Amino acid sequence: MTPRPRRTYTDDFKNQMVLLYQNGKPRKDILAEYELTASAFDKWVRQSQSSGSFKEKDNRTPEQEEMIRLRKENERLRMENDILKQAALILGQK
Repeated sequence: MTPRPRRTYTDDFKNQMVLLYQNGKPRKDILAEYELTASAFDKWVRQSQSSGSFKEKDNRTPEQEEMIRLRKENERLRMENDILKQAALILGQK
């Protein structure tokens, strides 16, 4: 059995699916009719309820946001450290 290719959905489509569910259409009917996975559909409902957005960056926890910020800062500090090491070597040669 070949795996089904990964499908992408527009935010409008996701919103329509969530609205169908919120207006009383049974979850199992939506999943069957539109051939959706339960995990994707449940994620859309959660995202819609928590932030109203389907974008990952709008649905991050404060801890996830902090981790991303710290990783960026760590990378910047590494680069600055490398530059300072190179400058020290150049100045040491003179």
